Formats: sequence, structure tokens, C-alpha cells
Amino acid sequence: MATTPNLLSDRINALEESQTIAMSRKSRELAAQGHDVINLSLGEPDFNTPAHIKEAAKKAIDENYSHYPPVAGYADLRKAICDKFKRENGLNYTPDQILVSTGAKQSIANAVLTLINPGDEVLVAAPYWVSYLEIIKLAEGKPVLINTDIGNNFKVTAEQIEAAITPRTKMFMYSAPCNPTGTVYEKNELKAIADTFAKHPGIFILSDEIYEHINFTGKHESIAQFDNIKERVILVNGVSKSYAMTGWRLGFLAAPKWIVDACDKLQGQMTSGACTITQRAAIAAVNSPPSIADGMRKIFLIRRNLVLELMKSIRGFKTNTPGGAFYIFPDVTYYFGKTTQDMLIRNANDLCMYLLNNAHVALVPGEAFGAPGHIRFSYSLSEEKLTEAIMRIKDALDELG
Repeated sequence: MATTPNLLSDRINALEESQTIAMSRKSRELAAQGHDVINLSLGEPDFNTPAHIKEAAKKAIDENYSHYPPVAGYADLRKAICDKFKRENGLNYTPDQILVSTGAKQSIANAVLTLINPGDEVLVAAPYWVSYLEIIKLAEGKPVLINTDIGNNFKVTAEQIEAAITPRTKMFMYSAPCNPTGTVYEKNELKAIADTFAKHPGIFILSDEIYEHINFTGKHESIAQFDNIKERVILVNGVSKSYAMTGWRLGFLAAPKWIVDACDKLQGQMTSGACTITQRAAIAAVNSPPSIADGMRKIFLIRRNLVLELMKSIRGFKTNTPGGAFYIFPDVTYYFGKTTQDMLIRNANDLCMYLLNNAHVALVPGEAFGAPGHIRFSYSLSEEKLTEAIMRIKDALDELG
């Protein structure tokens, strides 16, 4: 009889497991064995969902929001999202230009699967979020990486984009603030990128803005603000990071109506509408006063500064100062080639496994994000946990010869 992998589709065999989820699973396995593991591998705020959002969910249960919702989301939620875009971003959308999904990841998959044909090229700013490439592969598109480095704060430039465009280019994907680097783009940088795409009318821009409110540089800037390309922008956002609602699973995209209609058609065959109770809670979330997200942002800024200061004690780590999100993405190539009694550190994956097994700190190797010389360090835990984690990392790395 054929082995199990040969019974699976080529599609699933070609798909890589999310390394963030894989590292989190390994850390749980060590914890189950009795080890005190500090898990810095997942991008999840350690805050609880704000009380007024939970109250909205309880009210929805009492009011029997237990029947199938529209695939695109409740009309009043989509209106609330439009109001949020106008109020916070100066962007004008109508409810029929909004699609609510089961998380921003589904929003991204909807857009890619409805626009990308086999062989279409998708430009991806690297480092990139782990799922981008796998979603492109599911659509049978061809990812084309545009590499950046720590020296320019991991920012892709308009000149790099222009050089990467070919007749097969169909889409450009990036996140800002960025997962995994925390990179934030200034308005003039985005305008230069927008002006580049204005010269190439067949290319769509997917802007992942899920970390919008965790921005330490000032006002969030969206590439959708530029009229010369807005009709080709798919803006993705959600409630998970800004409102500590990761487990509620709700994201949304804003785009021209014909793209939203196509995504609605796909989602109707895949999952239908997002959870009714979550949608009612999301109305309260997007209507929240600015103080809710701002309070979390201030705490993340304190944590970022703490981690950067503590990392100065770790020899060989090369860091920059991220402008948003809640990640540090140090260059760790200093440790490649170093050894312990029973292990050679050949790459970031080896280094992460060494630190998981010897320091009991879970991190994610840069290979998962298209940057093999780095590791991703999430500072979404308490100051006490972060301090302990860095001290463990330092001690373990000091053991390497």
C-alpha cells in the first residue's frame, strides 16, 4: 500500500507547516514534561479582551444572535468598519466594499485566491509574515522576494520594487507595522511606492495593517490613502492585535466592490460568515475610544525599550529599533558555527532549538520569515517574563564555544 504522503494531494504535500505554530507546539510539549518554558514564539498580546467588548458578546448571546449571518458580515458591523476607516485613517469606504472573515489570515487568503492565477508573480517584501508564501503557493502563484536588511530597518524601496516588476507581476504583499520586524513606513516612503505602482496598472497591492494601533512613531499611514492606486489596494485589518481578541477570530478587508464580491463568493463556499457573537463584539471593538488601544500600545513601548536595553548584554546580537508591532528581529549570525559538547549551531533553526532545550525559551527562526540570519523575539509578555527570558538566553549563549 502507498505511504500516507502519497495519498495526499500535491497541494498539501507542498505546503509548509507554520513555524510559529510549530515552535509553540514544541514549547507546550516541553511544558507538559514539567519544564518552565517562556513562550515568545506567538504574536499574541497577553492582555485580556476589554470588558466592554466582552459585554457586547454576552448581550449578543442573550439577544439570540445564533443564526447564520450574511457571508460578508452584518451590515452594521461593516458600517462600523467604514466609520473606523474614515475616523482613524481618512479613508472612504462603503459597506459593500468590506468583507468580514474568520481572521485576517482568511482575508489575505480570500484576496490571493481570487486574484492570482497559476504562474502569476507576487512580489513579497522580505522578511514577511510566515503564511504569505504558503497562501501564494496554494493559489499556484510564484512568490518573488524583495529582500531588505537590518541596516535600512527592513524597508523595501520603490527602486527595489521597480526592479522586481515583470510582465507576470500581479500583486505586491507587505505588512506595516511589519510582522516579524516591526517596520513602520513613513508617508513619503509609501507615496514613492504608490507612484511606482501607478505606472503599472495591472498590479494589486495587498497591505496587511493588522498591527495598525501598535505604532510607536506617530500616526499610522496606509498606502490606501493615495488616489492614484486606491482602486487596486486590498487593505487587510482586524481586531486580534489592537483589542486583544486573537481567539475571537475576526478580520476584514476593504477593497473595490468587484474584489469584495469575488471574495464573498469564495468565502461562501469555504466557511460562510464569521461567528455571529464575535461580529457583535467586533462592533464594540472598532467603536472603542482611542484610549483602549493606546493603553496597550504604551505598555508595548515600555516592553520594547526594556528588551532592547537588556539585549545589549547579549554578545553578538545585532538589533535595530522597530517602530511598531511587538517583535524584535535580531541578526544572530554571530553564533553560526559555534558548538556545544553535542551540537553545532549551523543556522537560526539550530539556535532556536538550542535555546528551547537549554534555556527553555521558545523563539521562531528567521527562515520562517525569509530572513535566515535572524530570530523573531515577541515581547508580548510581562516585563518580568521578558527579563527572565533574556537572562536565560544570555546564559545559554555564553555556553557556546
